[in-house]
Amino acid sequence: MSVLIVGTTALDSIKTPTRENPRLLGGSASHAAVAASFFSPVKLVGGVGEDFPKKYIALYHRHKIDLAGLQVLPGKTFHWSGEYEVNMNNRRTLATELGVIETFTPILPKAYQNSAFVLLGNIAPALQHSVLDQMKKPKFVVADSMDLWLNIALADLLKLLKRVDGFVLNDSEAELLTKEDNIFVALKKIHKLGPKYVIIKKGSHGSIFSGPKGVFICPAYPLHTVEDPTGAGDSFVGGMMGYLATAKGSIDANIRRAMVYGSVTASFCCEGFGLNRTTKTKRADIEKRVKELEKLTKF
Repeated sequence: MSVLIVGTTALDSIKTPTRENPRLLGGSASHAAVAASFFSPVKLVGGVGEDFPKKYIALYHRHKIDLAGLQVLPGKTFHWSGEYEVNMNNRRTLATELGVIETFTPILPKAYQNSAFVLLGNIAPALQHSVLDQMKKPKFVVADSMDLWLNIALADLLKLLKRVDGFVLNDSEAELLTKEDNIFVALKKIHKLGPKYVIIKKGSHGSIFSGPKGVFICPAYPLHTVEDPTGAGDSFVGGMMGYLATAKGSIDANIRRAMVYGSVTASFCCEGFGLNRTTKTKRADIEKRVKELEKLTKF
């Protein structure tokens, strides 16, 4: 089965203490779609401006990503500029130019409306609702979010949580949402808001999953060098959804292994700027690291 991925398609200008790269392909949909494409066919829904480089359209095509849902709109592509500190865990936004994203509304082609696996990437909850309103009967819907929407669109987000199967957020966002600094208490509170499956991301410390069959701690693949962590969280959830879409059996039977595949896929993202390293990765590279991670965590 294929994965429908909806989110931002952006141009990112990224600065670290050692290097700077302007106007790289970025956005939640881009990172998630490329990551998912290693495992399953992908349908992408997003909006770009007339300035969107053709080389990035070619990149999508190289990963066999269906672009029938990509809208080219009058104006400029969403542009984000950020700078990382030495430890790479902290970053600050230097500039945000919304461009066409400011008025973007997701429109699903008819062929997309029957998609079984749906990833609602990090966009406004109102737009995530709009996507679900256009869907027929999806099998598994996961939503990602960020602190911005918790602060300015909480009511919409809380309504969305009653409509999705899974919810992904990071540890600081979980605390902001639940007012709990204990992750395991926060997980229980988030379940009560609606989602059957909840994943709390902890960056280089991996992620924690909670579902009907209990809790699972998913490690991050250990890296000696991190070039740029931008998009790693999107790559993680994209890889996870791509794996789930083609795995045999139930969601409960496969989601833990899917998270490991997502974690490994995200590790490649961190080894280069933007999608530069991810797009050079092969499925065999992912399988090799999964085996290494299995050895590291087996006892």
